[in-house]
Amino acid sequence: MTRRTASPWSLVLLGIGAFLLVLAPMLAWYVEPRAKRTPIDVDQITVFKGTGSYFDTEKIKTVKGQNLTITRQVRGDVADSEKSGNAVWDVVTSVDPDKSLPAADPHDALQWTQERWVTNRKTNRPVHCCGEKPYFEGEAYLKFPFGVQERTYLWWDSTLGDVVPLRFVKRQKVQGYEGLLFRGEVAATKTGTRQVPGRLVGLRDRPQVMAEEWYANHRIELVADQRTGRIIYAAIGPRKTLRAPGGKKDRTVLLDSERIAFTEKTQRAQVDLAKDDSSRLKLVGETLPLVALVVGGALALVGGAFVVRGRDADARGPHGPGDTPEPNRPHSGTPPTSLQPTTK
Repeated sequence: MTRRTASPWSLVLLGIGAFLLVLAPMLAWYVEPRAKRTPIDVDQITVFKGTGSYFDTEKIKTVKGQNLTITRQVRGDVADSEKSGNAVWDVVTSVDPDKSLPAADPHDALQWTQERWVTNRKTNRPVHCCGEKPYFEGEAYLKFPFGVQERTYLWWDSTLGDVVPLRFVKRQKVQGYEGLLFRGEVAATKTGTRQVPGRLVGLRDRPQVMAEEWYANHRIELVADQRTGRIIYAAIGPRKTLRAPGGKKDRTVLLDSERIAFTEKTQRAQVDLAKDDSSRLKLVGETLPLVALVVGGALALVGGAFVVRGRDADARGPHGPGDTPEPNRPHSGTPPTSLQPTTK
């Protein structure tokens, strides 16, 4: 009778190899997609700087060639995020000339807004719940979706109150790290009305009028990390003006800058975050599955070869192929006189 005995080590190698072969597709197709989720425990500040014009309420006129700073703080509401299953972010943005910095009191800022953004953690699409403010649409705001593509995206502009098409331009490096550059513009658009002295819009004979607020953006430039969608560079050129009711001409400039962009410090911080997040996703989605596939395949082949080899050796036995001769079998090679009583 043949006994099938394999080396314990060959079985261990075979088992580990099989496990790694199963693990590889699980990491790539199950774990990595679930790791692509917008974080909810964020707390970060981005700073834009540039020069331009703004309406000085103390001087009651537009002053030119001034330093302008945009400070944006994003904080995740972890409790509401976990409760809803979405990414709930509270966003505070202030626009300041030098004289109102540091922006300790929002009443001193040239412009101050507080918003609440709720997005699907997987798709980055807006979700209208949890005290969202304002209502917004589009594909991207504050970040792009995971796996950014070389195509046009609809970017939400809260000042405009609508989406802006951002066209893919090229791949561009920021602080030595490559991302995807997108550009767009906003043509002059009426965004609301405001009661102001008539003389601000050329109507000196009227003490107060409901002036029209107009907004444009010379250029929006965003560079996004392809894997995570994180913005590593941003530059905008906002222009806000007042016109007389039904007027065709800007009468007072409230804010105007050709370019306000991420500071060097903000660029470095965003690039570091993008590198860290991207490397983790690459580790789970590419590196570990490939290593598990290669190592698992090698171990499975070696372990399987040892198992087959051990069985073949056991089947051949010490005298060659076939079963080992039994001592009581005829023609076993043992003299009959030593096994059977004599008939003499």
